[in-house]
Amino acid sequence: MVRGSCIRARIERHQALGFISSFGKRLINTIIIAVPLPYQSCHKRMSSSPIDPALDSKAAAKAALAAAEARFIANNPLSKKQHDLAVCSLPGGNTRTLLHTSPFPLCMKQGKGAYVWDEDGHKYLDLTGELSAGLYGHSHPVIRSTILSTFDNVGVSLGATTAQEQRYAALLCDRFKLDRVRMTNTGTEANLHALAAARHYTGCRQVVVFAGGYHGAVLSFPSRREPLPNLVDKPDFIVLDSYNDSELAAVQIEDRSGKIAAVLVEGMQGAGGCIPASRHFLHAVQDAAHRAGALFILDEVMTSRLAPHGLGASLGLKPDLVTMGKYLGGGFAFGALGGRANVMAVYDPRVEGSLAHSGTFNNNTMAMHAGYTGLSEIFTPEVCVEFNAKGDELRKELAELAEGSRLSVTGLGTLMTLHFTEDGNKEILDVGDVKRKERGDFRDLFWFEMLEEGFWITRRGYIAMILDTPDEDIGIFLNAVKGFLKRHEGIMRVV
Repeated sequence: MVRGSCIRARIERHQALGFISSFGKRLINTIIIAVPLPYQSCHKRMSSSPIDPALDSKAAAKAALAAAEARFIANNPLSKKQHDLAVCSLPGGNTRTLLHTSPFPLCMKQGKGAYVWDEDGHKYLDLTGELSAGLYGHSHPVIRSTILSTFDNVGVSLGATTAQEQRYAALLCDRFKLDRVRMTNTGTEANLHALAAARHYTGCRQVVVFAGGYHGAVLSFPSRREPLPNLVDKPDFIVLDSYNDSELAAVQIEDRSGKIAAVLVEGMQGAGGCIPASRHFLHAVQDAAHRAGALFILDEVMTSRLAPHGLGASLGLKPDLVTMGKYLGGGFAFGALGGRANVMAVYDPRVEGSLAHSGTFNNNTMAMHAGYTGLSEIFTPEVCVEFNAKGDELRKELAELAEGSRLSVTGLGTLMTLHFTEDGNKEILDVGDVKRKERGDFRDLFWFEMLEEGFWITRRGYIAMILDTPDEDIGIFLNAVKGFLKRHEGIMRVV
């Protein structure tokens, strides 16, 4: 009966401290159903010593961070042991760079619903949501049933086209207003194939992107001056510092008329800090791309979940190509590119001179069935609207808590990032607004202490909500954030 007792204990603790938000006030009298779980459901935060008010913010943050890291090491010996084993066979101990954290990463053992448990038995509310791919949570019963049925009655890989491949393609075209679509294994692949299509269609090679943009593992542009070593076709990319600057971006694009194949942009820069683009900016970029003779490609790998027909449709955009992925595989690896029929025709194998599009697992049966089930039976347009309204409410309450502090919140719907900056800037319009005054020490301190409170978020402050996350746990998270800001008021308050 640990889940109910843990949640009740947390609510009572935060109520006593006066940290109950509007979420929490509505939920204090909620009857909490106790569900037995295999591991301890939460662990108490070890109290840190009061910070000397005479210390400046950097010294005070350094002291608090050192104490939090020491508690992290003490609380997670099995994760440490697993990391020590992992470095013997994996460079750095992992096979996905984003998941590396110092002094060592937590090693997760199990996920169920909206929760995960680590090797040391600590339970967390999962606010990472597999970086937006985990929309359905862990082992959703409807998707689980589909997976088992597919495994038993269809098979894992048939080495041929299937009827389900066509059914899912038709659903994607209808839902996201596409003429044609092709499946890939990841969002990275989707963007690579979209760029190949644009180059083939226009006869040009150069591509315009924006600083802060992330379009896949080998298509990352953290800044105009810092191209990543593993960036593919590096000389062909023109990185602009004009995200959310409509007039400048339009001029920069049109100055390259006849020379660029595409303009590739996110409607909200996810990895860049969940920084939304304005409607005016996106329309200006779309129009400028067309005047320059280039295709307008909208990267919706993260953002297609933010509106019933994707973020672009909600903003009135008409991209030539759209790329998608993440949750659309129903928990399995998945990507897709789609758009105008005449552009997508470059991949029609019936046409002489068309582009090849290979991939052993492009139409794997598990992703085709699980993805279809998720989009048709679970994440319906109506559910999408309700779910993202819940995210907007969470972001609104976080922003209210952050008033007067160094914390800022950006995002749309159920995707958001918590930033800590020197001046507490609340108007973050591009990645430069964050990088110029970002306080990584505050961000790290927040991450360590949220882990101790039982919340699994990314170290960079990114949150991707999971369907069916209990409202009471969202209320407790809000109270934990409020407690963090109060506990460290001396260094968090903007003066």
